[in-house]
Amino acid sequence: MKVLFLNTPYKFKISRDSRWPEYTKSGTLYYPYWLSYAAGVMMEKSDHEVLLLDAIAKEWSFKETLKKLKSFSPNLIVMSTNTPTITSDVKFAEMIKEEIPDVRIVFVGTHVGALPTETLRMSEAVDFVARKEYDYTILDLANTLESDGNLSKILGVSYRKGKKVKHNKDRPLIQNLDEIPFVSKVYKKFLDVHDYRYALARWPMVQIWSSRGCPNMCSFCQYPQVFSGRTFRVRTPKNFVDELEWIKEHLKSVKEIFVEDDTMSIDKKRMLEIARLIKERDLDITWSFNGRADIPYEVLKAIKEAGCRMIIVGYESGSQRILNKVIKKGIYIPQAIRFTLNAKRIGIKLFGCFMLGFPEETEEDVMKTFEYAKKLNPDMVFFQQAVPFPGTELYEWVKSAGYLKAKSWDDWLDENGRLSFLIDTPELSAKRIRELREKLTLKFYLNPKWIAQAILHNLHPDEMIRLTKAAGDYLKFLILKR
Repeated sequence: MKVLFLNTPYKFKISRDSRWPEYTKSGTLYYPYWLSYAAGVMMEKSDHEVLLLDAIAKEWSFKETLKKLKSFSPNLIVMSTNTPTITSDVKFAEMIKEEIPDVRIVFVGTHVGALPTETLRMSEAVDFVARKEYDYTILDLANTLESDGNLSKILGVSYRKGKKVKHNKDRPLIQNLDEIPFVSKVYKKFLDVHDYRYALARWPMVQIWSSRGCPNMCSFCQYPQVFSGRTFRVRTPKNFVDELEWIKEHLKSVKEIFVEDDTMSIDKKRMLEIARLIKERDLDITWSFNGRADIPYEVLKAIKEAGCRMIIVGYESGSQRILNKVIKKGIYIPQAIRFTLNAKRIGIKLFGCFMLGFPEETEEDVMKTFEYAKKLNPDMVFFQQAVPFPGTELYEWVKSAGYLKAKSWDDWLDENGRLSFLIDTPELSAKRIRELREKLTLKFYLNPKWIAQAILHNLHPDEMIRLTKAAGDYLKFLILKR
């Protein structure tokens, strides 16, 4: 059987696998890493012929992508989708069925995992939905279709049976992550590392995972709630460092490895062991990761010595009330301040993520967040409006309270391809949240204290190239917007 894994074309260069899927002003484009992991499993554990295409990275139109599809003559197409693109993706599935009537199409991603019934009822062009982690679901589906087997036995799949939608039992979360092939090998076979960019990272970069799932209870975070679960599962330090070494040897142009885990730093002893192995093997690599503001000094010191360059930290709010009651972050502000001081002392860069416009949040709370960001003074900041993605606690809250502005999934993006301001509360209107976000972002980056730090921390040639590129993309975005 021929199986095509497709990052579906769209009018904006959007990072579907990002937690904030939008066209970014800084030129960021994520790898289609979930498709890539599933493709790797398919290649290693079956005889099916596999092709991975990224129509987003190549900026192919619907017509160009259809031409590529037809030349491969797939039997099964795995289409990546998400909330802002779902309507467009369904239309493209219908176009595919007109050109290749016998092909079977399965939709994957966070949106369809949260809303499988609605997705299947949008169009008969969508034959299946693979819910949650789908690495082995797609393999099982391909094997079953090829042998004309019993669809009801495939765990984690939803499909139509007559006029009804049938949901098979959930597939258990993968416990042994070491058995999954290195995603970097899939990148090398099918993708060009130069097509992808993370504004925070040195370019070219790659994105890999060392763990899946996150036990924390953040109300807005979609992946743990609808995709990878709140059970923290890890690759062994040896297996993970083996991939770092493989990247160093086989993707020689890569200048930074970004570990995309929801929260890599959950297990502090594991972080120390990873750092020890990197140093033991004398790997000269640069890497960054998503972490929480609770990493102790000794771990920060060890990972810095092992090549860690930056940590992306979800500080979220400067109001402890919002952190506790609304976001459910499980972090206290003094704890985050202590972590930040330690990271700066050691020389690890910090990217601080802050969110505005949660239910019950006031403008006073927003200003507390801004003052908090100024006090922490990370190397980069992201003031992001809260976005209620389907399947999350936040989505259910704003929908039931009547705070959700969107009338259709297309409303999730604005005319510039950016995530819309979708929450309108009695305390803060969507319009006011937008005004505050734009005002505070500029105000932060024009702060002399931050400018001085930026000059001091970016003297390395790779850092200057990264910063210049990100700044140029941001200015271009502002000009086009105006």
